[in-house]
Amino acid sequence: MKKLGVDYIIKYHWLVIERDIPKLPYSTQVQVEKGIREKLLISPERFGRPLRKTLKGNRRLRVGDYRILYRVVEKTIFIWSIDHRSIVYKEAVKRLFK
Repeated sequence: MKKLGVDYIIKYHWLVIERDIPKLPYSTQVQVEKGIREKLLISPERFGRPLRKTLKGNRRLRVGDYRILYRVVEKTIFIWSIDHRSIVYKEAVKRLFK
């Protein structure tokens, strides 16, 4: 079977591991993991939408009411924030520009 896409490496901001993922409901954790595995690792530019203004250069992946904010650099995907859509952008700005 021929493999589609490029092999990407995922790197997480330390707060994603320590705060974002543990506070998500279990069902959302499963959906987020599935989105990362089935979309980001296959084609992050195709599935994620580009962000604008202060977050320009980053992208977002929608998972229900939650968003995964990330940046693609060559074959590495840096995940900055995973949170509810109402606060994820504010948190990402704090993390990126702190």
